[in-house]
Amino acid sequence: MATQAKEHRYFDAKENMGLTKKQSYYNQSLVKMVRLGYKKSPRVRKIFDEQNISPSEIKTVKDLEKLPVISREQLVKLEKEEPPFGGFSAKDVMTDRIFTSPGPVYEPHLTEKDPIWGRGYYAAGYRKGDVVLNAFTYHMVAAGLTFHSGLRRVGATVVPSGASSTENQVQLIRDLGVTGYTGTPSFLMAIIKKAEEMGYHFKNDFKVRRASFVAEPLQPSLREKFEKEYDIDTYQMYGATEVGDIAYECRQKNGWHICEEVIVEIVDPTTGKQLGPGELGEVVVTRLNNIFFLFRFGTGDLSRYIKERCPCGRTSFRITGIAGRVGEATKVRGMFIAPSQLRLVASRFGELKLQALVDRLDFKDHLTVRIEAGPEDQARLQREFENVFKEICTVKVDKLEFIETGTLTGKDSLIVDRRSWK
Repeated sequence: MATQAKEHRYFDAKENMGLTKKQSYYNQSLVKMVRLGYKKSPRVRKIFDEQNISPSEIKTVKDLEKLPVISREQLVKLEKEEPPFGGFSAKDVMTDRIFTSPGPVYEPHLTEKDPIWGRGYYAAGYRKGDVVLNAFTYHMVAAGLTFHSGLRRVGATVVPSGASSTENQVQLIRDLGVTGYTGTPSFLMAIIKKAEEMGYHFKNDFKVRRASFVAEPLQPSLREKFEKEYDIDTYQMYGATEVGDIAYECRQKNGWHICEEVIVEIVDPTTGKQLGPGELGEVVVTRLNNIFFLFRFGTGDLSRYIKERCPCGRTSFRITGIAGRVGEATKVRGMFIAPSQLRLVASRFGELKLQALVDRLDFKDHLTVRIEAGPEDQARLQREFENVFKEICTVKVDKLEFIETGTLTGKDSLIVDRRSWK
């Protein structure tokens, strides 16, 4: 009798290689890309020469600090100056496809051998036999086709539904026995609501039991609704059109694993210097490849990274989700605080209304947090709030100030920087 092949826990051996070996892999891949980029890319050569840097000086991931971070706005400008790819590719570059995104930004698509999005789908449990509705558009932008490629890499059958109407999506799910969904969480919710309007009971009448979301945050309350009410196991993936997939959730759902095809730095947005574990900074990405030599792409997203090994066995560092955007954050005593972090703090106490005030007293930053609370809650908040705030924001509160309920309105900023540097 034929024996069934044993399923691998990981997409490939890179995912659980030892840390020393993985560090060596990243460094060697980076060195190779730098040398090739300097040889083939006019823009890379110009950047290195302007910075007075030799390719031989980039030997490790730490050495990337010597290069400037390139924002999306800068990439748009460079591509307009030197179309189509801003000089980041060889003039005679051969590529499978060229995508575009608003700006415009033109993106040469990597070869079909690249496992783009495959790791995220594999970690979420998609396999041969799954029928997956891909609700991302296939027109011009990278989303539809690259997610399609990732699903095919793990053996799933793809239904390329794109941005068709919710009624059409319901029909496809019903007629084709769809078992999985990839798209935004809000669109899946819209599909479910349409199904209910059409008289279906989504959990009982359909087979969708797994969903992978990208391009939109998954609110904890919505995740709970999907998983408890509709029995849909949910996963988040993270990427950018300019660099492809960056990170993904495994079944532990405790941080996003960094893909082995990218080098991710968490940096100080003002200096470009790399930060340590737990420190909030900008997500900066270099995708290891041999056709598009974009080093240190600044996503504009804020996050932290975790070094501790995940119970799933993958050895990659993880990022802790997206805390906000560069420009929304305020630096206090060398650490960034973002509005999303304050919202998370508030949620720990039942959607508390609060506001952070940053002052400069005696040449030092001083952080006051104003909280709307009645007399009956103040003693508990006095005991618990500062520890929760420091756990989430990694900054100590200097003063708690209780204010009357109704003082703060929806128009008030969550963070007010009152410092004067004169």
